[in-house]
Amino acid sequence: MIGFPDAYLDIETTGLYAHQDRITVIGIYFHNGDEGRLVQLYNEKLNYDDLLSTMEGTDNVFTYNGDRFDLPFIQVHFGADLSQMHKHTDLMFDCWRHNLKGGFKAVLRHLEISRETDGLTGLHAIWLWEKYCKTNDASALDLLLRYNRDDVVNLKQLRESLSSIDTSNTA
Repeated sequence: MIGFPDAYLDIETTGLYAHQDRITVIGIYFHNGDEGRLVQLYNEKLNYDDLLSTMEGTDNVFTYNGDRFDLPFIQVHFGADLSQMHKHTDLMFDCWRHNLKGGFKAVLRHLEISRETDGLTGLHAIWLWEKYCKTNDASALDLLLRYNRDDVVNLKQLRESLSSIDTSNTA
């Protein structure tokens, strides 16, 4: 099996507070050169063992606001401190160094990085999960997973955009 040293991670939750809300989806986009692989953990796959086995062989984890949101949620719910297991880079702070402020979607718009699920927000992700749970609506789950996929794939694009800014500043 090919190794994937870089992982772009984003979670969806039922709210903003790790001690009272739940994780609904962990999306991870693994990348190595020209090859990528998307893994989304939800329902019965959303557990400590599946998370750790999925992350096995990963060196670097990239998030946006992960220091304050994603990684603390994961640690509270699974007892896994991913920042101790992998080198973690919170791309939000890299954005700040380039005067790119605001939420993830605002930064993407500024850099002209497009999304299939443009217009959806974290609040929509909560509603989609609730709809899926209450009515077993497969289309709600599908849209939530596409939204999460956009987030993790866009993290990779954001990192590449930041790298090109750094390169152009040193040239």
